[in-house]
Amino acid sequence: MTPDELAELTAGGETLKLEFKSEAHGKLSDSTIVEVVVCLANGEGGTLLIGVEDDGRITGAKPHHKPSTDPLRLQAYISNNTVPPLVTQAEVVVVDEAREVIRIEVPNAESIVGTRQGLYVRRGFGADGRPACLPLLAHEMLAERISRGETDFARLREPTAGMSDLDPAEFERFRRLAARAGRASAGLAALSNEDLLSSLEVAERDGSRLILRRGALLLFGRSESIRRYIPTHETAFRVLSGNTGRSVENVDPLFKTAEGLFEDLRPHNSEADITVGLLRVTIDRIPEIVARELIANALVHRDYTVRGTVAVQLSDDELRVSSPGGFPRGTTLQNFLEVSNPRSRILADAFKHAGLVERNGNGINRVFEAELRSGRPEPDYSGTDGNQVVVSVQLGGSDIPLVRFVIEHDERTGRAFDLADLQVVRSLKDDPKQSLTELSGLLQRPITQTRTRLTRLLEEGVVEMRGNGRARRYLLSSSTYRKLASDAGYVRVRAFDEPQQAQMILNYVDANGSISRSEAAELCGTSPEEARRILLRLRDEGELRLIGERRTSRYVRA
Repeated sequence: MTPDELAELTAGGETLKLEFKSEAHGKLSDSTIVEVVVCLANGEGGTLLIGVEDDGRITGAKPHHKPSTDPLRLQAYISNNTVPPLVTQAEVVVVDEAREVIRIEVPNAESIVGTRQGLYVRRGFGADGRPACLPLLAHEMLAERISRGETDFARLREPTAGMSDLDPAEFERFRRLAARAGRASAGLAALSNEDLLSSLEVAERDGSRLILRRGALLLFGRSESIRRYIPTHETAFRVLSGNTGRSVENVDPLFKTAEGLFEDLRPHNSEADITVGLLRVTIDRIPEIVARELIANALVHRDYTVRGTVAVQLSDDELRVSSPGGFPRGTTLQNFLEVSNPRSRILADAFKHAGLVERNGNGINRVFEAELRSGRPEPDYSGTDGNQVVVSVQLGGSDIPLVRFVIEHDERTGRAFDLADLQVVRSLKDDPKQSLTELSGLLQRPITQTRTRLTRLLEEGVVEMRGNGRARRYLLSSSTYRKLASDAGYVRVRAFDEPQQAQMILNYVDANGSISRSEAAELCGTSPEEARRILLRLRDEGELRLIGERRTSRYVRA
């Protein structure tokens, strides 16, 4: 790292991934350095800078060895004093003749790390709202291990629980669901209760004794047993209408809870029929796949180590589902459509066997597709943070022309729009003229895959392209706008294009001396005839003049 890079790094201040430590009043102890490294490793990894004040001023580090700090010795000390051993990268950055800074790069640990003395700390925000190293408490340690995939909450043993804590009716419920789910799960329906628990990995044999795991209680437990062994579990169904509302709370096993919440929503669904050609299409206010997947995901993926309620809330225009605990580690708002990372694989598999979620793990993608095909916006996860996952879907207000367009496209081309196609069309309708990078972020896919997707939509005449290079933008085609009953929208977008295209042409002439009609068409991403019209307008406005004739004609500055 160069001094300039160091100055740029410190200018932004401390973050959850960047810690400053001062040595202006004395050298840090080696144990303090190890503690900070452990703290960062139990977060998302990061950088420790020794010799920097809290406000970012570089005051310099003391030599930690004689005659100067040896980065390799520092790395070895950290590795020897962390459990499991942590591999870091250290270097000494020479700022000037009087100052140097020790930089230690800390990886995101694959498992929870502690000091050899048994200290466990994590990165978080202190009482003053600033990044700090905080104690890693026992329940937080369990939650962290579950989040990292090191253990599964449903696998944890409950040696004092017995078969009397489980409800026979819930075993029959699962058998009914599994038999209906298909051949892959039908075999489970024929098993005895104890064999079924073992097959679902929620019980284990210790000699002749069957030891239950917490998953058995969550899936098949009696309500009073769940309250005793898993007091963090609770669900609520809330209906809000105007200034009034009602709420029903339950502590029931998960299969019963899921079916109950599905039934609670059913009376609030309604249907609207539209005709597209010879087809009669039904648009549900709450599509079944949306209700099923959102509720099941909240129950399966919630953090059962913390108290909180899985809440299903219905208002006049919104369905909102919230669950305690943020996304599992590795899942973010930027990748959750592409990453399947269940907090509890055991619970997720049980719900798949019961037919309550998609077996291939793409249920959330199907939720998005169902909402977009219904002419409504994508589900909104913007309320999600580190403490809860919140998703809301719009009820009613379907864009009927968009629904018709999608159905007609599928019929005309013989190729059904998939989720990515629907996302592009909806996004460009709401926000015309987006770049490849912007659409790549929307689809949560690499640039190359997004470009391939857009090329197909270009070939089908669904979208158009304007501009070149970094200025290239995508918009819905004129034919798409017509089918969406929005010719005016296309005109507005194109009217917005023309001033930009004219300026691009003038910039090109300033840089290259002249421009031909074909060069202008390529530059602006328009047809030669449209390019000619813009060139003639610039000529009439006194910006350009024409030289040469026919094929040799070019436009230069007037």
